[in-house]
Amino acid sequence: MRMGAIYARVSSEQQREANTIASQTASLIEFAKNHDLEVPQEWVFEDEGYSGATLERPGLERVRDLAAEGQIEVVLAYAPDRLSRKYAYQILLIEELARNGVEALFVKAPQGSSAEDQLLVQFQGMIAEYERAQILERSRRGKRHRAGRPSHKPVVWYKGFLYQAASWKTARRVVAKVEFHTGELFPRVGFIVTNLETPSRAVVRFYNKRGTAEQWIKEGKQAVKMTRLSCHRFRSNQVRLGLSLLAYNLGNLWRRLTLPKRIENWSLTSLQQRLVKTGGRLIKHARYYWLLLAESHLTRRLFGSMVRRIAVLSLPAG
Repeated sequence: MRMGAIYARVSSEQQREANTIASQTASLIEFAKNHDLEVPQEWVFEDEGYSGATLERPGLERVRDLAAEGQIEVVLAYAPDRLSRKYAYQILLIEELARNGVEALFVKAPQGSSAEDQLLVQFQGMIAEYERAQILERSRRGKRHRAGRPSHKPVVWYKGFLYQAASWKTARRVVAKVEFHTGELFPRVGFIVTNLETPSRAVVRFYNKRGTAEQWIKEGKQAVKMTRLSCHRFRSNQVRLGLSLLAYNLGNLWRRLTLPKRIENWSLTSLQQRLVKTGGRLIKHARYYWLLLAESHLTRRLFGSMVRRIAVLSLPAG
């Protein structure tokens, strides 16, 4: 039977008065009995009214002293956020206990030591830190202003951590982007595996720009066929690629300088199919010509708007 210590914590006075720390301690004692752990009564530590944002807590310091002295083998807590609301502090405490040969067990966390279990524990720490930041922000706003209409802008949280999959030889850096949307029960989570050492938010922005660049390359492939180089001579393919790039630049200038606001974000492929490839008929008279165009997307009003925008463009000097 292994020797262990129990640690429980509540931060607010309301939780203290509601005696919620007693329910934590009861759950931890029951958990210890079910897992064949011996916990003396004097090794049940409770920090009532102490914030999880700091490590200066009497009960926590006593637990750390017992671990350093080698008197315990296991520390029991209800959840990782009971150790600390800050993810960095959680990792610091768990690693400190591990160096002293002490295992940290949580009632509300995976009990295994696999990479997936560790990943879930890390996510619990990230969400706990986010919840604390939200509580502080709501308190600050409540003190300064009366409650108003809630914002529908999602709250975005970035976090980086090390993770090693079963098929990987070494651990790699993973950046998580967590979005909390109003009215949604669960957050939207995206992952990026990277070797960049920049901050997590900068990593996400970099890869978003990379995705945008890939869309531009895809647009060039589909709209002007810039990758269709089937000539037998290298010089011929070079000329063909140059013409494709010239066509792409002209189309991009057309889109940026002459299109109305409502269609300025159309892709070059859409512009080709809806505005360029339009059925028409040229009628010749003695003194004038009539150009009749089929009105599907290219209406008379849209065509006139583009012609007027082209007319007011300034000519280059010289």
